[in-house]
Amino acid sequence: MDGDLAEVCAVDEIRLGDRVKMRKTHPCGSDEWTVIRIGADIKIKCLGCGRIVMMERQVFLKRRKKVLEPGPIPEAETLRAMTE
Repeated sequence: MDGDLAEVCAVDEIRLGDRVKMRKTHPCGSDEWTVIRIGADIKIKCLGCGRIVMMERQVFLKRRKKVLEPGPIPEAETLRAMTE
């Protein structure tokens, strides 16, 4: 049972520096983005043109197709460092 909970948490985890593929392509033609801010809202930067977009966490999780390359630091550690 605890293994199932850990799997669910890992799917919803967002790391600073994640390289993600979104469901729809950006008008510039790229569908790859980098996470540059996490919190209640997520800020992502297009790897094609450099455009920055901010969206709610739930919207981001719904539009994200997959994580191509995880960021270096887990989300919990990043958020803990931000509050200190």
